[in-house]
Amino acid sequence: WDFLILFFCLPVVIFNEITKRRLLGDVSCRIVPFMEVSSLGVTTFSLCALGIDRFHAATSPQASTRPIEQCQSIIAKLAVIWVGSMTLSVPEILLWQLAQDTSPVSGVVMEYCTMKPSSNLPESVYSLVLTYQNARMWWYFGCYFCLPILFTISCQLVTRRIRGTAKSECRGTKHGQCEGHLNCTIIALTVIYGLCTTPENVCNIVVAYMSPDMSKQTLDLLNLINQFFLFFKCSVTPVLLLCLCRPLGQAFMDCCCCCCEGCGPDTTSSEGSADSKLKTEMSSSIFFDKPRETPPPLLALGTPC
Repeated sequence: WDFLILFFCLPVVIFNEITKRRLLGDVSCRIVPFMEVSSLGVTTFSLCALGIDRFHAATSPQASTRPIEQCQSIIAKLAVIWVGSMTLSVPEILLWQLAQDTSPVSGVVMEYCTMKPSSNLPESVYSLVLTYQNARMWWYFGCYFCLPILFTISCQLVTRRIRGTAKSECRGTKHGQCEGHLNCTIIALTVIYGLCTTPENVCNIVVAYMSPDMSKQTLDLLNLINQFFLFFKCSVTPVLLLCLCRPLGQAFMDCCCCCCEGCGPDTTSSEGSADSKLKTEMSSSIFFDKPRETPPPLLALGTPC
C-alpha cells in the first residue's frame, strides 16, 4: 500500500502544486484522500496484528519449534486488514469534491479539493457523511494514532514481562536473536509511524478550532505538510523493513541479484557443482603431507563469483 501511495498519490499532489490544476479532476479529489486514509488503516491494523503475533510467540509453550504459519492464513489476515481499512475509508469518497477559485493576484482559475459533502446524496447518507466530518478529527486521533501506539506498547510490555523468566534460556540462541530482531522491527515501525502522523493530528486539532481565523494559504500549507509526512512514512517503511528484518532483506537482495545477473537453473547448478567439487578437493588435500605435483584443474577456472 505504501508503493500505491507513492506511485499514484504523489504525482497527483506534485502536479497540483505546480500547475494549480487537479489531475483527473474530481476523481483524484476523492481517490487520493481515500487511499491516504486507507494507508493509515493498513499500517494501524498491521501493527496491531504484529503485536498479537509477537505475544503468541512469547506465550507459546514450544516457541523454538513453533511451526511456520501457512500462506492461506497469512493471506486471510492481510485480506481482513486491507478490506477493513478500505471499508472504514469509504466516507472519504463521499466527503471530498472538486472546487474552483480565481487567484486575486494573477486572475488564474485554480482547482482545489474541499471537504464538503455533495448535496445530491440521499438524506440518510448525507447525514452520515456529515456526522463523519464532524467527528473526523477525533476519529483520526483515536483510531489511527492512539490505537496502534498504545497497542504496540502494551503488547511489547506484556511480551517482555512474559519472556523475562525464559530470557536466560534463549539468550544467545538463534531463536532468541530472531525474536529480538522482530521486536526491534515492530518498535521501529511504530516510532516512524508515530513521528509521521503527529504533525497531521496536531494540524487537524488546530484547524478544527482555529480555521475561521486562518487564511486559505495557511490551510493549504498545513495540508501540504501533512501529505509530505505521509509520503515520507511510505518511503521509509519499506526501507526500514528491508534493513531491520534480515530474512526479508536477504530474500529481496537475492531476487534483485538474480534478476540483474540473469541467472538460470543451469548456471546455478553448474556453479554449485563446481563449488562443491572445489571444496572437496581443497578439504581432501589438507590430510596429505605430500604436496601435489600439479594443481587441481578446477583452480584454473577461478571461483564461481
